[in-house]
Amino acid sequence: MKPKKGILMPKEKRILELLGENIKLARLRRKLTMEQVAERANIGRTTLWHVEKGSEHISIGIFLQVLSVLGMGDELKTIAEEDTLGRKLQDANLIIKKRVSKTK
Repeated sequence: MKPKKGILMPKEKRILELLGENIKLARLRRKLTMEQVAERANIGRTTLWHVEKGSEHISIGIFLQVLSVLGMGDELKTIAEEDTLGRKLQDANLIIKKRVSKTK
C-alpha cells in the first residue's frame, strides 16, 4: 500500500510560507546570497528557493540545515517547548484521591 500524503489546510500553508519568508529575511539581513547559503547547507539553490517559499515537500532536516547556516538552528528546539494546551489537558485528567481517615 502506498502511504497517504498529508494535505495541508490553508492556515498550515500560510505558517510554512511565513517560516520561509522569515528564513529569507534572515539570509538577506546577513547579506548572504542564495548560492552561499545553499552551498553551506549542502543543498541545491532550487531547494533553498523552495525553503524560502515555504514549500510543503521540504523536509524538516533541510530547514534545520538552512537555519544552522544562518546561526539559528538552536531555535528549532523551542518548538512545542511551552505546551500550554497539553499541560491543561493533563492537569484536567489528574485524579486527586481523597485520603480516608484512619479509624481504630
